[in-house]
Order: sequence, then C-alpha cells, then structure tokens
Amino acid sequence: MIITSWRDVPREARGATIALGNFDGVHLGHVAVLRAAHAARPDLPLAALTFEPHPREHFRPDDPPFRLTLLPAKAAALTAAGAAHVVALPFDDTFAAMSAEDFVEQVLHRGLGAKHLACGPDFAFGHRRGGDVAFLAREAEARGMGLSIVPPVQFGGEAISSTRIRRLLQDGYPDRAAERLGRPWEIRGTVVHGDKLGRVLGWPTANMWIGRHLEPARGVYAVTVALPDGSVAKGVANVGRRPTLGGDPKTRLETFIFDYAGDLYGQEIGVRLVHFLRPDAKFAGLEELKAAIAQDVEDAKAALG
Repeated sequence: MIITSWRDVPREARGATIALGNFDGVHLGHVAVLRAAHAARPDLPLAALTFEPHPREHFRPDDPPFRLTLLPAKAAALTAAGAAHVVALPFDDTFAAMSAEDFVEQVLHRGLGAKHLACGPDFAFGHRRGGDVAFLAREAEARGMGLSIVPPVQFGGEAISSTRIRRLLQDGYPDRAAERLGRPWEIRGTVVHGDKLGRVLGWPTANMWIGRHLEPARGVYAVTVALPDGSVAKGVANVGRRPTLGGDPKTRLETFIFDYAGDLYGQEIGVRLVHFLRPDAKFAGLEELKAAIAQDVEDAKAALG
C-alpha cells in the first residue's frame, strides 16, 4: 500500500523510523539510508517517505523525462529493500510552499508521528529548500525524534547518485548503472499495438512507449523481461524512433522475447537493460534491417549466456 496523505495515516504506519528522500532509482545509496533508519530503531516499523511527482518534474515540467523509476516501481523497490510502508506525498504548489519548519512539525511529527529519521547529507526540504540537515537535526531533537545522516555510498571512487546513473544509461552503459543500482535498470510499462512489422519480418515485438522514463542511449540491448505471470525471459530490445521506417515522433521500446508466443497486449511488463549491443542505425531497406535483427538476436543470446 502507498500512503499518499500525511493527514490521515493508518495507525500501523505511525510512529515509524523513516527514511527521507526522492529515491529515484532506489540505488545502493538509497538502500543504505533505509538500512540506517532500521538499524537505529529496529524495534519500529520502517517507512520510506518520498514525493510524487519528483519535485524537478513539478518545477521544470518542460524538461525532458528523466525518471529512473515511476511511483509503482519505486514503491516496489523500496518495499524490496525493507520498507514496510511507502509514503508518497503529492508534490504540488501547496506542498512546495510549505515551510521547512511546518514540514517537520506538521508532516513528520504530527502527521506521521516519526520516532527516528534518516537521510543523506544533501537532503533539503521546505519552501525554496529552506531546510537542510543541520536544520532538520535541531528541529528533530526539539521534538524527540532521532536523526541519522547517512554518508554517500562510494563505487569506483565516486559517490553513487541518481544523476550519475542517468548519465551512464544515456551513454550506453546499463551494466555500469546496474552496479550502482544493485539490479538491472528496468523500464516498466503497458504493451501497446504496433504496426506488426516485426511479426512480418519474423521477430514479433512487444512495444512500449518510454513515456516519463529517462531515455537511455538509442540502440539495441540484450535484455531480460519480467512477464505478467512473474516469470523472467531473455530477449533483445531496440530503443529508438525507427529511422529505417521513416521515423517516429516519440521514442519506443521494441522487445523480441526469445521462445515466447503469448499475447501481451494491454499487459504490463518490465524490460531490464543488461548489455548495450550497438547504436540505433538506419538501413537501406527491409532486407538489410532483417539481417541486422538476426545478428542482434545472436549477439543478445551470446551476451546473456
């Protein structure tokens, strides 16, 4: 269950130890914040408090999509990391105008009854980001709430961050992103009808729009696919706008799932990018495209083992 209001919190979710953050991607640094919250008060239920939409989406709605995880996937990852409750507060104009002191008093103290808090050193909150961790420490202590400031988790000599993971995906390194996420990056969405060309060419694909997800490097990937029945299959996917076929106005994800013959239209799947195989390319015609796909399938099978 995702709690979307701090004014009417279920009794079992009150009095928790709470990890605070945007948690986009729920990477290993975010998991460390959750673990610190639990370690400080293992006697309490563990909750994660986040915001929806991401504040950047609210303040800069014309920015290109950048999300690593949309709310359902984020909540699932937070739950997998140990959170018993996920509080996703609606980030709108009213919430953005709330002072830092009111956030601590009204939301954390009165609304959620928080007993302990955990966050990263750069956590900021309240109107115009008026509250920082020093402010939070003072205000939490005054209300009898504990606070753990969790240092960034290092990987390869640098701090793990959502920003760095986005850049790795945009540069075509899903394997390096996965090392920082603790799992392959997944695009989750509903399978839509395409033009059935893949079926004609001999490789029927499950088509999804990228939507509000970050657009990774355009090209071909070896992938695994989380299917609606809970099983996981291997496949090959293309992220792009189909230049050989005249181009699309929006980026789509087309996935050929190995040894699968089911009907996925209208169902939700998760496509996990494992290896980047080659950049998107424009071919002279359908025969050349067909040959390239055949090679992509072989390359993906080799990459996935």
